[in-house]
Amino acid sequence: MTLKDMKPSLTRAQVKKSCFGLVFLCFAAASAIAAEDVWISTLDVSRIEQGWGEARANRSVDNRRLTVAGRVFQRGVGTHANSTIALEVDGNAITLSGSVGVDDETGGRGSVIFKIEADGKEIWNSGLMRARDAAKDFSLDVQGVKSLVLLALDGGDGIDYDHADWGDLKVTMATGRPRLNLPPIEEAVILTPKPAPTPRINGARVFGVRPGSPFLFTIAATGDRPMTFEADGLPRGLVLDPQSGRITGKLDKAGEHVVTLRAKNALGQAERQLKIVCGSQIGLTPAMGWNSWNCFAGDVTAERIKAAADAMVNSGLIHHGWTYINIDDFWQVHRDSRDPSLQGPHRDANGRILPNPRFPDMKGLVDYVHSKGLKIGIYSSPGPWTCGGCVGSFGYELEDAQQYGEWGFDYLKYDWCSYNPALEAQRGNANWNPSRARNITYTGGDTMAGRLPFKRMHEALMQQPRDIIFSLCQYGMGNVWEWGAEVGGNSWRTTQDINDSWSSMSGIGFSQAGKERYAGPGHFNDPDMLVVGRLGWGRLRPTKLTPNEQYTHISLWCLLAAPLLIGCDMTQLDEFTLNLLTNDEVLEVNQDPLGRQASRVSQDGQLEVWAKDMEDGSKAVGLFNRGTQEKVVVAKWSDLGLTGEQTVRDLWRQKDLGTFNGQFEATVGRHGVVLVKIAPMR
Repeated sequence: MTLKDMKPSLTRAQVKKSCFGLVFLCFAAASAIAAEDVWISTLDVSRIEQGWGEARANRSVDNRRLTVAGRVFQRGVGTHANSTIALEVDGNAITLSGSVGVDDETGGRGSVIFKIEADGKEIWNSGLMRARDAAKDFSLDVQGVKSLVLLALDGGDGIDYDHADWGDLKVTMATGRPRLNLPPIEEAVILTPKPAPTPRINGARVFGVRPGSPFLFTIAATGDRPMTFEADGLPRGLVLDPQSGRITGKLDKAGEHVVTLRAKNALGQAERQLKIVCGSQIGLTPAMGWNSWNCFAGDVTAERIKAAADAMVNSGLIHHGWTYINIDDFWQVHRDSRDPSLQGPHRDANGRILPNPRFPDMKGLVDYVHSKGLKIGIYSSPGPWTCGGCVGSFGYELEDAQQYGEWGFDYLKYDWCSYNPALEAQRGNANWNPSRARNITYTGGDTMAGRLPFKRMHEALMQQPRDIIFSLCQYGMGNVWEWGAEVGGNSWRTTQDINDSWSSMSGIGFSQAGKERYAGPGHFNDPDMLVVGRLGWGRLRPTKLTPNEQYTHISLWCLLAAPLLIGCDMTQLDEFTLNLLTNDEVLEVNQDPLGRQASRVSQDGQLEVWAKDMEDGSKAVGLFNRGTQEKVVVAKWSDLGLTGEQTVRDLWRQKDLGTFNGQFEATVGRHGVVLVKIAPMR
């Protein structure tokens, strides 16, 4: 039989179909060969945005191996809620897979919800996961998806210990590689012009003091030195040093006094009024100063406190109203440290607390800070131990208050750690061992028992012959803003500790909405310290906040009438940070005598407008963009309670923007702000 005699076994259509199938199989085989598993830990994960610490490749956020309920992952990404892993895959991804859970390093604490979004739509949700829960696996078809967002979110109880692991996290790609969508690197643009060489008087316009208490007020003034000072109308008992600008002395009787202050140099003179209120209330404007914790943590020493006081003066911060130098935890003896500088007797024979060897002359240190025209603060806890494990005040409240007064302290931060109402049964029990209280926890509900330790310390402070600002650090438990003033607080923490992440700072700051009715002269909501400059809780580094975020941070805290406590090392201030902290028009928003806290007047998605009434009849207004893209934010007169023509001034640039009617709008950058003052036409 010849080939010509053979009949075809396939029709033409069948032949074409078979050829197409062969091509498809070849293409599929080639695609399978080209597909690549890309471990996300091979990307640069260090700049992933998260609520605390730094994201790590193949390690937990505390730099340990990734372990969830005993299951070890050799690969993955260790993060901390709230965190965002944003991936661009350009439609070339096939699958996204991995496992999630709370890392075992938390010791049973923390709760997280993991979510995955594809092109803006949620495609997977872990549900609430707590520490010690078994890891949950996922493998998702993401073909055609352009962008993926992996979220680790607070489980509803705050972000403390929310160590969120993404184990074996990988993307299978048909072609190309995934890219992390990271926040842009912003230039640190200085917006505020330098102070003029002519005199300008800054700082608080009202000052409270109790009858019989030592008086110290340093006139804050910018301008070329040498400069001299005058004060007309000083009440009897007070004197002014014309060279330093310090007003000292005592007032014996209650009353109000309006004093005219003057500052002079070779180029001119400035004049401003100061109201001195002698009565029962102190701290009439939010405290402005520095605290040791965010830079030095447990490594604080007397020499570092002196250096901070020197830096506040030498940098010129004192000329803008910055006043307090506050020692945080670890000035006391530690309960069980092997470090000799933290060892020693806890108290003397009379029950007076003793500092550790790092602070050999506490009275001398206080006198040194006062000699600079500054004030100084100290730290303790109502429990037997502080948060760091040093000696607290439980059972010795009066003795400690007396000691603070004799040393000359002006401020007390009273931190909740280790207190529990159950401790009260041990008060006066000579056989009680305070070491048993080291693991006591209490949620601090709104009960008289929760208020008692603060009330007790306030009563002890009131018996001292000097004014001591009382700062409650109770982390917002039991809605402390509702009763903080009743127990003598000049301020009270409303949240957990802040850190230098957008998630932490913005989450804390913008959560203050609704608390404005509890703030006023002498009693303020406290959203925690400032996280700009070089800080690091013992390991100094630049803040992780972008320049835009730092402008938002300072603007929002000033609008909130929050205590302003610098947390960075002031001996290493760069030009941008110093400029950020010395804009007097911005600081005046914080120090306004009305003591009002701003409220959120409008919100459109991630765009918000906050406004604060000022004593001169104007409004300080912040136009905020919490989103990741530049947007136009609009402040409407109808939301602000305004009518007619209004003048608008940019406070950061210290520049008049013109006259507006009905509304003011501005283009606001990613995580940024435009802070303005809106006033009626004159």
